[in-house]
Amino acid sequence: MTTATARQEAGRAATASQPAVDLAAVTKDFGSVHAVRGVDLRVEQGEVVAFLGPNGAGKTSTIDMVLGLSRPTSGRVEVLGLEPRHAVAHGLVAAVMQTGGLLKDLTVRDTLRYTASLFADTAPVDEVLEVSGIASIADRKVGKCSGGEQQRLRFAMALLPDPALLVLDEPTTGMDVEGRRSFWEATRRDADRGRTVLFATHYLDEADRYADRVVLLSHGRVVADGTGSEIKALTAGRTVRAILPGADPATLRALPGVDGVEVLAEQVYLRTTDSDAVARWLLTSTDARDLEITANGLEEAFLSLTSDDRTDDATDAVEGGLR
Repeated sequence: MTTATARQEAGRAATASQPAVDLAAVTKDFGSVHAVRGVDLRVEQGEVVAFLGPNGAGKTSTIDMVLGLSRPTSGRVEVLGLEPRHAVAHGLVAAVMQTGGLLKDLTVRDTLRYTASLFADTAPVDEVLEVSGIASIADRKVGKCSGGEQQRLRFAMALLPDPALLVLDEPTTGMDVEGRRSFWEATRRDADRGRTVLFATHYLDEADRYADRVVLLSHGRVVADGTGSEIKALTAGRTVRAILPGADPATLRALPGVDGVEVLAEQVYLRTTDSDAVARWLLTSTDARDLEITANGLEEAFLSLTSDDRTDDATDAVEGGLR
């Protein structure tokens, strides 16, 4: 066991009974703007939690408070039973942000060595290179790395102090499909060894596939909190897709049971609570072809639960016992 690992094990033992993240009635105001409006959130140690929401939902403001970068206007924020800045100072928390913090003329290995020198104890650089999947580019200059490779380097930098809580803000930005898959496989393996992971992403398939739990924010409030399956179950109905040249969106929206319409070129997508009736109308009253009916996924749930006219209903669902 490395010195860093031994130190972190001692830190985890001291906070073993504490949740990794504990927010109670947290608000954050910027003048007249209410970015976070009474968020209650508890993340247990060892969980992988996706933090989702549209732009302006309050995700970044909440993450900043968890990392100790800002303080709440009211309410309580604790990380592993400590004030967030103290948890960060003890090396219990690390973060992977979207941009910044890299020197282009250093190699990948030298960047990690320099970062390691800033801590009293860290995991071995070669070990971190392997875990993060960038050992093959260790001698490449950072400026020659792709955007996805630089994100992997930021991930490696965050792993050096062997944190108990890892916060990821859009970690796979700039990665191709294969890069995203290998990144999450590495992260999932790491989490299976006990690390807590809290991540924000716009890739909903990542949240559905890799998170133990999904927390959905809208207008500064938690509107849903549960497994991916539980979140998807909050929005009843299915999506009917068909090719329909010259489709009139207004006519489609007026169909009974239709609560969402999207027209892309000749394809139409209708979210509906009565897919049989919609399909029957399309096939008998229009020239629709190649019709397909699918169950609503996380994307449909996301759009429905974060729309302005559904926020109150979604909040009621959460208060009704989803969590």
